[in-house]
Amino acid sequence: MRLAVVAAEPSGDRLGAGVLAALRDQYGDLELRGIGGPEMARLGLDSRCDIHDLSVMGVEDLFRKLPRALNVRRKLLADLLRDPPDLFLGIDSPDFNLTLERKLRNAGIPTAHLVSPTVWAWRGYRLRKIRKSVDHMLVLFPFEEVFYRERGIPATCVGHPAARETAALDRASVREKFGLESDEVVIAVLPGSRESEINRLGSIFAQAIDQIASRHSRARFLVPLANPRVQSLFEGILARSPIGGAITLLNGQAREVLAASDVALLASGTAALEAALVGTPMVVAYRVSWLSYWLARLLAKTDKVSMPNHLLPTPLIPEFLQTQASPPALANAISALLEDKQRLEETSEALLGIRDALNLDTNALIAQRVTELRRIPQGA
Repeated sequence: MRLAVVAAEPSGDRLGAGVLAALRDQYGDLELRGIGGPEMARLGLDSRCDIHDLSVMGVEDLFRKLPRALNVRRKLLADLLRDPPDLFLGIDSPDFNLTLERKLRNAGIPTAHLVSPTVWAWRGYRLRKIRKSVDHMLVLFPFEEVFYRERGIPATCVGHPAARETAALDRASVREKFGLESDEVVIAVLPGSRESEINRLGSIFAQAIDQIASRHSRARFLVPLANPRVQSLFEGILARSPIGGAITLLNGQAREVLAASDVALLASGTAALEAALVGTPMVVAYRVSWLSYWLARLLAKTDKVSMPNHLLPTPLIPEFLQTQASPPALANAISALLEDKQRLEETSEALLGIRDALNLDTNALIAQRVTELRRIPQGA
């Protein structure tokens, strides 16, 4: 199989790696072109650029990275039109991928898109572009499949691979791995995987840690950081503002950290879903530029930002947006969770229900759809 794939975010890189592994098991050999990170690179993808050059958070980030992104996309498009793959798979990153998919589809190359844009929540006008760009939407959540099918767009819910992967995580085992006592109060802190998130939330999270530690002196704070860039940024913040509390910085291992923790303080995004999948109650913070926030509010159909609150029958996750995401507010919310054991247990049970609903053979389902959609070259 000759596959072109683009994932411009670390979360998309992880998703793509699972898909490529499933396809490699099926076909034995893959010819891979496109854009991805280290996970897909290990499976043979020769990425055309560093995905952190494309990863965008907010309007200012977009303007800063846009020229580079457009140049990369233009060159990739020319290459794929000159030597067409059997199929193009775009993973998330709709602002980058949908335009690419539309042009490839117009040239007769089948296109699939994994991870729906949140058109059901905001910027619903993108449905027109999706209809012109994508042969099949591969969505992670059941309500999204219903949404697309009702609007005449082929879609399949494939579940979320993290649901099956996290089902094997055992709290006692991961606590032992990190050298934690069974009764120790552990708080996961995930300030984001993008540099822009660290810049906006890093110092706020650091101050919140300090305030939580002053109330819960025996609490341990585990901070898994997505890559060396964000780790360096966060270390710089801690160095400038020495704080109390037992803090351990870790290279990755976010799921294990979340599974080992009593509660989590995190930036809205993939981490919120992963916390839900291991049943860890959380407090979510979200900060972007005021221009980005104003545009989001103007175009939004919902006032919830974290995926668990969209998936739960009744929203249970405290969310703090923009100036609401202050150190005292975050510290108070974490302390309130720690001090209410019944609420902790009920929230954890509700979150694990999300994992049960999403625990499908995701990578096999995606590989099946890709195989059905692929273009069979003449003479093959």
